[in-house]
Amino acid sequence: MEFEKIQGLIDAPFTPFYPNGDINLEPIPAYARMLAKNGLKGVFINGSSGEGYMLTEQERMQLTEAWIEAAPENFKVIVHVGSCCVRNSKMLAEHAQRIGAWGIGAMAPPFPKVSRVEELVKYCEEIACAASDLPFYFYHIPAFNGAYLPMVKFLEAVDGRIPNFAGIKYTYESLYEYNQCRLYAGGKFDMLHGQDETILPCLAMGGACGGIGGTTNYNGRNLVAIIDAWKEGDIEKARQLQNYSQLVINIICHFRGNIVGGKRIMKLMGLDLGPNRTPFQNLTDEEEQQLRRELEEIDFFHHCNEF
Repeated sequence: MEFEKIQGLIDAPFTPFYPNGDINLEPIPAYARMLAKNGLKGVFINGSSGEGYMLTEQERMQLTEAWIEAAPENFKVIVHVGSCCVRNSKMLAEHAQRIGAWGIGAMAPPFPKVSRVEELVKYCEEIACAASDLPFYFYHIPAFNGAYLPMVKFLEAVDGRIPNFAGIKYTYESLYEYNQCRLYAGGKFDMLHGQDETILPCLAMGGACGGIGGTTNYNGRNLVAIIDAWKEGDIEKARQLQNYSQLVINIICHFRGNIVGGKRIMKLMGLDLGPNRTPFQNLTDEEEQQLRRELEEIDFFHHCNEF
């Protein structure tokens, strides 16, 4: 099967919660409009940024329905359906296909730890077959699940075995391996770049066409501009924009990363998505004030996404 390769950046959105921890679907339409306005091409929901493994299956399906209903025209909704229980993953995949999702994806489960390529292929195969009409992406993020497996070997193993396998969301530091995967079989599979801090190097290697990011939630306008500057041949502008995106990432690293610090940035921008679920440690009011000060020092609120 052949699927469209994604052009541009897909956002990995946060899951909105009420103060009591229940999911809050109310912000999603405004959230979707904001992302589209700032050049994002779709969303990859219920993943790591969305605290997907901390949601019930019913909550994940409700979020999928809300995002599909709110999606602007030509706005892709890709659903992360990974789970420690493959039967739950298959149920989520079937649901996503039935209600009109654009695609599905899954990361390796955090338990049990997947330590062999064949184990990972079998896991992906069972899930992908449950939504056989949709493109399936493997979400490679070994820092979250310990699945430090060779991705070229993985592509060799899935090639011809999983008919609707579309590619990899590659969130790892090895630009060499990313490029080797991109070159596999003449560029057969869609290699979605997954680290916002290294978009420009992957463009420079000549093949990054699409990506899925977390800081695109609030810094998407700047990240989209990196790709635009590259296409226009303005390398110096692209370099400056990439360096600025790293300044933003440096700040969120002071505040427990994108899932915690980044989600609080959304509140500072005017879209309060609520707290993080346990065991994440939410920012205190004092930390929020410090976060604002650090963002103001780099003039962030004149560069961030617009509503």
